[in-house]
Amino acid sequence: MTLSEIIADVCNLTAADKLRLIRILADAVDPEPDIGPLQHGRTYTLATPTFEPGAAEALLRELRAGSPR
Repeated sequence: MTLSEIIADVCNLTAADKLRLIRILADAVDPEPDIGPLQHGRTYTLATPTFEPGAAEALLRELRAGSPR
């Protein structure tokens, strides 16, 4: 079976089956036990970068300076 044939079959799967397939493939690529799949309806904390004071103003100034007037 070619990859094109597999992709065509995968496109016909339901959304739930596509997610199951993603999990199966992810486990096959990286079976590390401490990395689990995301769970529907659960809240996850994401780290976001902290900007230095004045960073937003400096970025806006640079964006305005680079845009055509």
